Amino acid sequence: MVRRFDVVGQGGIRLAAWEFAEPPTGARPAVLLLHGLLGRAAHWAGTARWLGERGFRAVALDQRGHGRSDKPAAGPFDRDAFVADAAAAVVQLGLAPVVLIGHAMGALTAWQLAARRPELVRAVVICDMRAAALGARSRREWGKWLASWPLPFASLADVRRWFGEEDPTLDGPRPVRGEFFAEVMAERADGWRPGFSRRQMLAAREGWVRDAHWDELVLVRCPALVVRGLNGELGRAEAQEMVRVLPRGRYADVPDAGHLVHLERPDEWREIVGSFLGDALASR
Repeated sequence: MVRRFDVVGQGGIRLAAWEFAEPPTGARPAVLLLHGLLGRAAHWAGTARWLGERGFRAVALDQRGHGRSDKPAAGPFDRDAFVADAAAAVVQLGLAPVVLIGHAMGALTAWQLAARRPELVRAVVICDMRAAALGARSRREWGKWLASWPLPFASLADVRRWFGEEDPTLDGPRPVRGEFFAEVMAERADGWRPGFSRRQMLAAREGWVRDAHWDELVLVRCPALVVRGLNGELGRAEAQEMVRVLPRGRYADVPDAGHLVHLERPDEWREIVGSFLGDALASR
């Protein structure tokens, strides 16, 4: 069962929100799942179904510029817009007080929403997202990487092969990453191309390339879990400092996982998140 809801985001843009399991009846809080940059709500389908089995109503949001949500040519794609969109989803779908689970960019959106609108948020899971600014070098490297994509791809098999095995930014084969990118491609007249604007993605990324976000971590008063893959983008020292800064922070890492922790090691991910939710929802 898959259901789609339309949400009106900042500036009147249309956002697509999705349920991948029949919503249970009961008193457990709802969960809003926020994907990372270049991702889409469908990447959360497995987690959403698992949450449904545990009695949660799980909703995944296609954030602006991604998936089936609007991709406004003039933007904005700044941090305020993403946070306002998430707040709109929580309010319009009646999810508050909600558990926010975010990956990468979605994790930043989650902790910023918890800091700015604490009345809307019950707990936060932050998956593999840095609080420190990435800097100009990261901007240049990402621009070169996006420009290196051999578009259009002739088939989804070529997408999986290039991103999972032949992408020059990888140290070794990553089949899960190949599947991740196959999910975000759209078939055009000349072949398969990303369903998002790479220019817009670079604009969205400026929110943490240029700025650090430690100050808002301090304002997250609800229980918060920082999860990282041992081979991911968030280093151990920075993750532990994030936990120290968070008033009610908790840390977990997943061996043999990279940036896509929830997709690469789903069993370990669910065990960690399930334990956190049990403790967080038992406390007030």
